Amino acid sequence: MSSSSVAPPAKPPMRDALVAAAFRLFLERGYEQTTVDDIVALAGVGRRSFFRYFPSKEDVVFPDHEGCLADMTAFLAAGDPECEPVRRVCDAARLVLRMYAENPTFSVQRYRLTKQVPGLRAYELSVVWRYERALAEYLRGRYAGRPDGTLRADVVAAAVVAAHNNALRSWLRSDGRIDADETVGHALGYVQAAFGTTAAGPAAGPASAALFGGPAEHPDDVVVLVSRRDAPLWRVVQEIETAFGRA
Repeated sequence: MSSSSVAPPAKPPMRDALVAAAFRLFLERGYEQTTVDDIVALAGVGRRSFFRYFPSKEDVVFPDHEGCLADMTAFLAAGDPECEPVRRVCDAARLVLRMYAENPTFSVQRYRLTKQVPGLRAYELSVVWRYERALAEYLRGRYAGRPDGTLRADVVAAAVVAAHNNALRSWLRSDGRIDADETVGHALGYVQAAFGTTAAGPAAGPASAALFGGPAEHPDDVVVLVSRRDAPLWRVVQEIETAFGRA
């Protein structure tokens, strides 16, 4: 080979090429006006190649969620049985953040597109539900044997997803300019303060007091709550809020 020859630039993987072509057309023409035939024509491949990677046009908008969900499930399964379960699911949620933060431009484009297309918002909700279900299944195993185990698992999983998504939307609305890790970490901190435990028992202190509306400026105040063992979690939270309101 001549020393002067230059190798041609490597083509992007076909899956990435299809995603890039799809979003170029979505931005130029609109989502509804773009067909699968349009996407494969721009990408220079056939329809069979598209459906080898994506079952539908909706799936090309969310190309990375299947892999992220698999990573989250594996992360939860690999956890030490002694690890604090709420912290573990919060760390699992950060895997989703990492997926978005790896490509801020694409993530912001997808956010804007999803807001405009009702069908994509519905699809996204189904994806979010699958993340929540994975977290809840892990927590149910960790809380097995507790009278309120299933309820607690479902409530904590929902809280983690809500906190994560609230922070994620703030980051996306900023066009990816604010610190994603700090924003999501702050939101998940509320969940850990409310539901997490330490070796000494339930999390307590100024963070949890502030979460429930208590007087965080008086960290030496102590509130003792007596409740039935089988009381539902929502009732316990209500009694805590009431106790802080009287303090």
